[in-house]
Amino acid sequence: MGGYLNPGNEKFGEALNSQIYVDKTGLIEYTNRVMYSNQKYVCVSRPRRFGKSMAANMLAAYYSRGCDSRELFQGLKISRTDAYEKKLNQYNTIFLNMQEFLSQTSSMEEMLRLVKKSVLWDLFFEYPDINYFDKENFSRAMQDVYQQTKCPFVIIIDKWDCIFREYRENHEAQEQYLDFLRDFLKDKAYIHLAYMTGILPIKKYGTHSALNMFDEFSMTNPGPLAEFVGFTEEEVAVLCKQYGRNLSELKEWYDGYHFGNTDIYCPWDVIQYCKSLYLDAAAKPQDFWSNSSGNAIVRRFIDKADISTKNEIECLIAGESIEKDVVPELTYDELDKSIENLWSVLFTTG
Repeated sequence: MGGYLNPGNEKFGEALNSQIYVDKTGLIEYTNRVMYSNQKYVCVSRPRRFGKSMAANMLAAYYSRGCDSRELFQGLKISRTDAYEKKLNQYNTIFLNMQEFLSQTSSMEEMLRLVKKSVLWDLFFEYPDINYFDKENFSRAMQDVYQQTKCPFVIIIDKWDCIFREYRENHEAQEQYLDFLRDFLKDKAYIHLAYMTGILPIKKYGTHSALNMFDEFSMTNPGPLAEFVGFTEEEVAVLCKQYGRNLSELKEWYDGYHFGNTDIYCPWDVIQYCKSLYLDAAAKPQDFWSNSSGNAIVRRFIDKADISTKNEIECLIAGESIEKDVVPELTYDELDKSIENLWSVLFTTG
């Protein structure tokens, strides 16, 4: 078990041991279904604090050969599905949190070197007897492991798009990063599943095409994954019963999204409110989510607001509704080009 190759199940175990855990293992049923198919590339974009990292840790715990997760998943929804036993802890799983690598380096070249070195270190430790063609070739080393062990890889990349916030104006760095991801992921027989999370959707960056092999499940197109990132109304109703609260109150405060026939609540708000009730039965709802960061995008939006936009904001504050065309293809360097773009990003980032 390494830090990046087959990282184990401890983080998912922490989620299960938390005061509030909502079973989202139905996501694994979907990834099992698309594994080793043309739909094996999955990218989920949701706002921060929506459970993206928890879901990524859950997938790592389920697929990773570095642990035995049978006890953790016992009794959860996925344990009642046909493919559960067959795929449990059967894959070489690489888990990369790109925010971690970004925070440790000061350039894209340095960051990509660290990513490659970290994974290769784990590979060589786990498979010292493999006949490697080129130990400095990242993708080729993974191919060598697959060819000689017949064990395929699952790749999980959390916060894949944080680089585009840090290097928003540096198109050369963006292209380096996208080149790395394409070389790492695209058309590789050794990968049976690639799962990424981010805030903004995957789109075109500069002259580079998007990672177009990915099926993308975003705020504007959640598809069959709508219920797995965020809390459904049925899940919130169970929590209301547990904590003796009225569902209509939580719906008024935290039911912020509607995906087809599915109402989705912000999980961070619901969890923080329920936790506060545990400490104080008289606790009142509050806006936990917006208080969890500096909300730089909201500040930029307000700074750029013209008279018309300010009138629209006043309508929203008064409880009225407005209609906007959302542009889902936005990239980070396009956010400030127009107030319409900022309206769109306020929606796509929650």
